[in-house]
Amino acid sequence: MHADLPVERTNIASLAAAIAAISVVGLGLALSIPLLAFELDARGISSTWIGLNTAIGGIATIVTAPFLPDLVRRFGAGPMMMGAVALGATSLIAFKVTDAFVLWFPLRFLFGASLCVLFVVSEFWINAAAPANRRGLVIGIYATTLAFGFAGGPAILSLVGTSGWAPYLVGATFFVLASIPVMIGASQAPVIEKESSRGVLSLMRLAPAATLAAFVFGAVETGLVNFLPLYGLRRGLGEGEAALLLTIAELGNVAFQIPLGLISDRMDRRKVLLACALVGFGGAALIPFLAIGSVALMATMFTMTGIVCGMYTVGLALLGERFHGGALATANAAFVMLYSIGLIAGPVTVGAGMGVMGPDGFAFTLAAMLAFYVLVVAIQLVRDRSTARLP
Repeated sequence: MHADLPVERTNIASLAAAIAAISVVGLGLALSIPLLAFELDARGISSTWIGLNTAIGGIATIVTAPFLPDLVRRFGAGPMMMGAVALGATSLIAFKVTDAFVLWFPLRFLFGASLCVLFVVSEFWINAAAPANRRGLVIGIYATTLAFGFAGGPAILSLVGTSGWAPYLVGATFFVLASIPVMIGASQAPVIEKESSRGVLSLMRLAPAATLAAFVFGAVETGLVNFLPLYGLRRGLGEGEAALLLTIAELGNVAFQIPLGLISDRMDRRKVLLACALVGFGGAALIPFLAIGSVALMATMFTMTGIVCGMYTVGLALLGERFHGGALATANAAFVMLYSIGLIAGPVTVGAGMGVMGPDGFAFTLAAMLAFYVLVVAIQLVRDRSTARLP
């Protein structure tokens, strides 16, 4: 009986390392994007150049992710995470001390690459370390931590402000604190014994429900965060009420991940993903017909956002169910790549929708994205059912 205890403790330490890493990803993104935008604006940089510099972070993820499975195989998940934590903390401080704006582009790339390493490696780590019968629950906790990290970034800025050294030092401190559980759990990090025989694009085709969930989640979530306050303003809300609407929506993200993870442990995860997208589609399509500022609209935003964000949780658990070893690391790289492409595509698509259709273009564009996902997953499920009936 006592012989089992070290295994249990080691497993918990390993899971804690991955969860600590993802908390830094959420906090790092949510703190750095507005903080660096405020810093550049104070230095007189135009909004166009601020947007281009911010986009470099997403490009860094798309460029870096395909190389990570092989790098993890060569150097190990623990050392890769520790290196990423050190690079993230250092580059965040470097923004403050670097006056030449042109140098902010390689700095933004390095910072984005560090977050990409933490994102991909922690996803692989949590999936490999989670017990198969509790994978959904564990990843639900992981995704909830990511959501708290996203909420923590703006909270820190509201407490310490956006000027001076304080926000940079606090952000770097969180990177350092996250390294503690990573060091403790590093000895039990999952190992890739051999390189995956399949590439990123191949794994996208093998698991479209899981990998495409990352793209749609990234697009819908980012489009919603960027344009929900503006939608509220254009329908007559004040600035404070519009901000509150976004807060309520993001609270749904925090509330639903563990329950959805638990449900996915008991059902076909593709069906759970289909249900999440259907609920999201229904909620988005309903938004224009609800009174602005009403309890009904707030409840819809809370539920819709939380359920749609469950596509990340359940999609990640589905990858862990389908793949192992090097293939799992490659699948996680594909997952993060598609999520990053969604981060870029979402705001552009929703902004264009509002330009063409007015305020309600916000909701109808989100609904169209989710309808596309519903169609893809439904076709896959029907095809698989037909194949299973063949003699």
